[in-house]
Amino acid sequence: MPHTPDPIEDGLDSLPPPVFHVEQALLGALLLEPHCGAGLTGITAGAFSSAAHAALFAAIRSLPAPEPAEHAKTTTWLNRVLTAAEEQTRGLTTTYLHHLIQCCPEPHHAPAYARIIEEEYSRRLLRAAAHRLIQTTLDTSLPHRVATTLAEAGTLTTVVNDIATRFPTRSGSLPRTPASTPVTTRDEAAGEEEQLLLATATARPGSVDGMRWLVPGDFTHPLHAGLWQCLTTLTRRGTPIDPVTVLWEAQHHGIAGAAEPRELLGLLSEPDGCDPEHWGEQILQRSLLTTAHHTGRRIETLTDDPATTTYQLVVGARRALADLSAVRARWHHATTPPQVNTPTRTKATAPPRAGPPPTTAPPSVRIPR
Repeated sequence: MPHTPDPIEDGLDSLPPPVFHVEQALLGALLLEPHCGAGLTGITAGAFSSAAHAALFAAIRSLPAPEPAEHAKTTTWLNRVLTAAEEQTRGLTTTYLHHLIQCCPEPHHAPAYARIIEEEYSRRLLRAAAHRLIQTTLDTSLPHRVATTLAEAGTLTTVVNDIATRFPTRSGSLPRTPASTPVTTRDEAAGEEEQLLLATATARPGSVDGMRWLVPGDFTHPLHAGLWQCLTTLTRRGTPIDPVTVLWEAQHHGIAGAAEPRELLGLLSEPDGCDPEHWGEQILQRSLLTTAHHTGRRIETLTDDPATTTYQLVVGARRALADLSAVRARWHHATTPPQVNTPTRTKATAPPRAGPPPTTAPPSVRIPR
């Protein structure tokens, strides 16, 4: 069978995805039977992957549908559509419009075609939002990096919720795409901050109990995470804390063998002038940005797999965002100043005001006989 020239498809650098052919089928249905698009309310021109297809759809929407009998005899309406679309993009021809009509297997399936296009558009929106989150976590030039990252995470959450609203969840398999493997790199600055926290908290253990918002998972080095767990355990027990007691607790946790005892004692014996909370917030901030980066990568990986359904995208994205929400809640707890409980002032009861002296004599008392 000879290949029919397709100016849009032939101009692509690679083979078009399946949704490209669905777009052709929908446009062909609307060009062949314009009235079948009356019930398409959820789709917009921005949902199309091709600028030419978006221009054609916008042109079809902007023009009133012709009478069916007249449309079957003449190409007047098709010429109007082409003229309107050419105002937005180039490369469209009358031949391509007729090619679109031939690409439509069944015009009455237009609602199904539109639904498929909307689903693929939702995938692209989700991928774009996840990519913006990833880029934000890596942008060290931002003046308020954490706040901007959390704002992008909020935008990503809104996109996920909108998709879930337009495509209600149903029973089905969970996402089968494996999550992207986090890239673990040794950060010297992070390691130094963690060592300073451990040494400072050992010297000033009174602050440890108030830092429950910091967990071992926030540390980049397993040894440092284990030592922090030792400090929190000793604090809960009320055991005296110094480098020696922490070293002994580390042996019970099975981490004393990760370094020489002298090395551990040296690490825990060099406090900094800052408060432990300062270094704890630095570590938690780094953990929040890392978690946000991994969240974006996990969602981006889901969207890159064409076999992932819309339902699976929503479930997988919400799971990834739940991990970020947990770190965000701890960050809010760590950085929010404690509220001072001021006693509630009660309205004092005013003493009764002295009234004017009585002007009439009191009634006489009758003595019964």
